[in-house]
Amino acid sequence: MRCLRHALRSTPSPDWWRRVLLLAPCHRHAQSPTPGAVFTSDMISEATIERIVELLKLTNSEINCWQEWLIFSDVFYFLMKSGCIDFVDFVEKLVLRLQEDEQHILKTNHVTWLLAQIIRVELVMNALNLDSRKVETTRKIVSFHKDEKSSDPNSPQSILLDFISSCQNLRIWSLNTSTREYLNNEQLQKGKQIDEWWRQVSKGEQMMDYMNLDDRSIGMFWVVSYTMAQPACETVMNWLTSAGFTELLTGPNVQSTERIMMMLEVVPLPISLLSGFSINLCMKLALQMEDSMFSGQVPSIAMVETYCRLLLISPHSLFRSHLSHLRQRNQATLTKPGNTILVFEILNYRLLPLYRYQGKSKALMYDVTKMISVLKGKRGDHRIFRLGENLCMNLILSMRDFFFVKREGKGPTDFTETLNRITVTTLAIIIKTRGIAEFEHLLHLQTMLEQILATSQHSWSEKTLRYFPSILRDALSGRMDKRSGQLDKRTLAIQAWQQVETTVINQCTQLLSPSADPSYVVTYINHSFPLHRQYLCAGAWILMHGHSENINSVNLGRVLREVSPEEVTSNIYTMVDVMLHHIHLELQRGHPLQDLMVKTVSNLSFFIWTHELLPLDILLLALIDRDDDPHALRIVVSLLDSKELQQKVKVYLLSRGPPENWAQTGPFKRSELQKALGNHLSWKERYPTFFDDIAARLLPVIPLIIYRFIENDAMDAADRVLQIYASFLHYYPLNFTFVRDILAYFYGHLPGKLILRILNVLGKKVPFSDPFLQHINSTNATMCPPLDYFGTLLLGLVNHVIPSLNSSSKTAQTGDVSSSFARAPPTKPHLSSQPGSTNSLEGQKPFYQIQDPGTYTQLVLETAIIEILSFPVSPSQIVSSLVQIVLHIQPTLVQSSNGLHGSPNSIGQSSVLPTSPSGGSTDSLGSTRIAPSVPGLNASVFACRTGYTCQQLSCLLIQACGLLLAQLPPEFHVQLYLEAARVIKESWWLTEGKRSFGELESAVRYALLDPTWAAQDNTSTTIGNVVALLHAFFSNLPQEWLEGAHLIIKHLRPVTSVAVLRISFRIMGPLLPRLANAHPLFSKTLSLLLNILVDVFGRSTQPPAPVEASEIADIIDFLHHVIHYEGQGGPVQASSRPRTEVLALCGRAAESLRPDVHHLFSHLKADSNASVYAAAHPKPVQTPS
Repeated sequence: MRCLRHALRSTPSPDWWRRVLLLAPCHRHAQSPTPGAVFTSDMISEATIERIVELLKLTNSEINCWQEWLIFSDVFYFLMKSGCIDFVDFVEKLVLRLQEDEQHILKTNHVTWLLAQIIRVELVMNALNLDSRKVETTRKIVSFHKDEKSSDPNSPQSILLDFISSCQNLRIWSLNTSTREYLNNEQLQKGKQIDEWWRQVSKGEQMMDYMNLDDRSIGMFWVVSYTMAQPACETVMNWLTSAGFTELLTGPNVQSTERIMMMLEVVPLPISLLSGFSINLCMKLALQMEDSMFSGQVPSIAMVETYCRLLLISPHSLFRSHLSHLRQRNQATLTKPGNTILVFEILNYRLLPLYRYQGKSKALMYDVTKMISVLKGKRGDHRIFRLGENLCMNLILSMRDFFFVKREGKGPTDFTETLNRITVTTLAIIIKTRGIAEFEHLLHLQTMLEQILATSQHSWSEKTLRYFPSILRDALSGRMDKRSGQLDKRTLAIQAWQQVETTVINQCTQLLSPSADPSYVVTYINHSFPLHRQYLCAGAWILMHGHSENINSVNLGRVLREVSPEEVTSNIYTMVDVMLHHIHLELQRGHPLQDLMVKTVSNLSFFIWTHELLPLDILLLALIDRDDDPHALRIVVSLLDSKELQQKVKVYLLSRGPPENWAQTGPFKRSELQKALGNHLSWKERYPTFFDDIAARLLPVIPLIIYRFIENDAMDAADRVLQIYASFLHYYPLNFTFVRDILAYFYGHLPGKLILRILNVLGKKVPFSDPFLQHINSTNATMCPPLDYFGTLLLGLVNHVIPSLNSSSKTAQTGDVSSSFARAPPTKPHLSSQPGSTNSLEGQKPFYQIQDPGTYTQLVLETAIIEILSFPVSPSQIVSSLVQIVLHIQPTLVQSSNGLHGSPNSIGQSSVLPTSPSGGSTDSLGSTRIAPSVPGLNASVFACRTGYTCQQLSCLLIQACGLLLAQLPPEFHVQLYLEAARVIKESWWLTEGKRSFGELESAVRYALLDPTWAAQDNTSTTIGNVVALLHAFFSNLPQEWLEGAHLIIKHLRPVTSVAVLRISFRIMGPLLPRLANAHPLFSKTLSLLLNILVDVFGRSTQPPAPVEASEIADIIDFLHHVIHYEGQGGPVQASSRPRTEVLALCGRAAESLRPDVHHLFSHLKADSNASVYAAAHPKPVQTPS
């Protein structure tokens, strides 16, 4: 329930909901249950009702939470439509819950409005028409109606809530005659006011002006969306087409005589108006807009923008996978190039983050790569191919976890050469910054690389490989070229060029001389070999001799437009190789480098700007892939410094409005096709652009350039590019992910100045804390931030990221209506010093405001990560600060208890054991041993309203710390293991040597209790807290990174006491069931635990005090159980059998154990069929003396 309540507050994607939800029994029929689904209909209903009660309490306390209601209604609609809630049962439970409340919290019509949103869902209509309890259900629905009394009666939402009862009565009246007698006649009569208003505003020829509606008109139109959705829909469509149409002119190179009409521009509907529409109207609008946009006429940008806004405001209820959705509606839709271009533009420039939020990026990537794989060898289709390729670049770069490059998983990829290279870079970023979550993905990595590289001749430079994660670097660094067995790509490329150079130069002389016969173009295209055609641009480069006028640009441009897109890509890569080789030859002949660079950039301007013969984005990617050459990146810097490119970007920024496209009021101005895309892409094109532009194509490319600059230690170049293009990168839809990942990828290698420049990419929309901004900009930035900063950081995660412990009913008892909602008073700005919080009054943000990273909880968590990664201090200092807070959190909270909800009396020392550390005898109870609060941490940091007692908060802060550390790079993990081992080894009651075995055993057993139990009676210990921290940390780590956990045991060895043995097992034990599907890692972990068992109970070991084997019977039981668990691959069954190799491992370890301990392993025989899981052990056989 805690998880469900958190989900309803933080709105994870529908994909997450589908994986965990069970259908309600009344909707299951013959459908098989979803594997892994855990939430029943009853649980969903209960959590949904709790959320309604929370929102009602907030509303009653005069907090403006309309946005929260809107977000919740979208999720509620999705849950109801998915069949996860039994509507009749839900209404009955909601009535009972609201009747139970002594405060009579139902004072407004928000519940009525919520039910009005779903009343047209088929499952709901069936319940109100066909269910035997339909009359009683209708009466209960009507009972939610209230007379709306708002402090602001003229606001749009107040007007909607005032009329919503009437809307619902009218709808129920039309559904079923048998329930009409229970409807409120007064509310039915009130419906006439709605009809009258609609007649007044819709009569005559005057069009409703959606940009100049007053608040009452907005509210009334929202009301109409519930009662007359179809007329409202037609009115909106009329507005979007009200400017009329014009004929799309045919360009000089277009031979088609087909007449195409294009809508003239109007102003798109503002998102503030759209957000109040009923979901039913939004669905009708989306479908009608699709019919209009893909009908053959060119829609206005306003219509396309309005359509995208609809999908963004209701991501749960309105999402559709466009390629399959449009094909289902009309198979012919995507056979028209104009329609495909429009869909690609919508996906690439508007809905990319939405697909990632939905978990549909991979499926979209597979579909689009399949489409462009057909186009890459097709002559002339450059525009749609390059747009699709750019979309795939963005999709690949948007991935946050491991992905397969083919849906089927076999054979070479459908990717282009460019996409193959970007995929390897993306895999490096994912593996290094986020890890590989599942062991099976590790097994597929080598196969994936073979698929990617099957059609690619590329290899990565040593400078790039040194930053790759070791698992990927090892797989790539040994890759031998198929033909020569060498790795020097420059040498191989030039050898291939020299073999065809004579032929290519002869052909290019005939084709590209200023006086060349134009008719030779057709001959060249039809009769030249593909091997020679891929060197066309290289030949042109050689013939230029630094003078572009030596080249027939008309013939060259025509050939490049007529050949296939993939041939153009090959031309770019080969031209770059030959160009760099030519520079080296000229240097050897004594020509100054500066003159050569000027000449090179001038020649490239001929291709890019003067005649627009080649796509700039692919050229830049080709250049940075040749970073093994010292001149390639210098050329990239010169191109990015060029006035032509900066002017293109400037024009783009001026024409696009603010980066938040959903906030633009318009009207939009459509760019001319040739100016937007250049000659190469627009030559035979007629269909206009919407959002596409040469500059926009660079948005995924510039971040990759920054990566390559840093890999090559060109920090000044990276700084300069970020400075020039900072405003431009605000338009990059994944700029938050870019900043987070680049800081993690190069952690420890970035100068402070460059870190600040990278942070500027985010603008001012990210909620960095004031202490962070002050510290990072101060002269003392190299000093570790104070503990107060880290304490507040963790508190921010507890408040906004960790699932709440409280339900609304519990919260109501404390009188704090806000604590279960956001756990910080939403009526006031959040603490300015709180990392991950904002000075906003909102508890939640709609998806369209936080598209990257997608949810508010993710925004808070990853903002905290960015802050930590930005500090120019060592990981050991940061980890030490966090661990210090965790170790002494309970006494720190005691000092701040006056500011917490928990009663001060409940915080006092009530146990016979000290706060920390714990001991097993009365000798350990001396007051001198009571743990102090954290030195240097101001206890008032925690004196805020969290809605938690001290005991609850201490546990949540440990969870938050574990979660945070798991998101950081492995450098932090190593330090955590070192620090945890140090804390355990230095614990006074393990080191002073005066304790008996019984005392230590008692202390350790108590110290290792679940920290939640320990917190309840204030007997938390440093060791208990550090073990709890490690468990919270492990539970959030990807499987690949779990192997590093062995380091903590290595630091604890040699283990000489049962106390440390028990602590080690408590640390590592919970990992073993999780590793059941990762056999190599399971075996390594099990072997490590068996080794420390031998350390203590080995045949030749002399323990400080004699210990009976029976004292560790529980540990042996655990080992018996876990190896059967691994053999089963899940919970142990009667038929479970361990793996033979695991039994052999246990057998080898048992041979080194004392006889009495060895006997406890006797049930684990080498024959797995004879091996028995022992819950109890036989007594060892007594040998006669």
